[in-house]
Amino acid sequence: QVHLVEFGGGLVQPGGSLRLSCAASGIIFRANGMGWYRQVPGKQRELVARFTISGSTNYAESVKGRFAISSDNAKSTVNLQMNSLKPEDTAVYYCNFKQYSDNANGYWGQGTQVTVSS
Repeated sequence: QVHLVEFGGGLVQPGGSLRLSCAASGIIFRANGMGWYRQVPGKQRELVARFTISGSTNYAESVKGRFAISSDNAKSTVNLQMNSLKPEDTAVYYCNFKQYSDNANGYWGQGTQVTVSS
């Protein structure tokens, strides 16, 4: 059973930084297929950053140059470093794992709240 748990959300001022981590269990960990999505009430969940199945990285245009996805295979975690945060980055952030296809729904964590506000 794949299990994903997110850590690191919280309240931060505009311009600040946060680092999210996602711990994966129940799989032989690999970065490929791991990613971060976010959702605000009333809107669809959207991609933030991910490692594709083939190993490339995708970022939402709105976070390019500010966010960076990385992985730590020794700890079976995928991380999202978020810098220069803006109020519009406020959302619930979800970790996702797609095992075989970039188009699959995959497995989801429970989400962690990120609030950017002064």
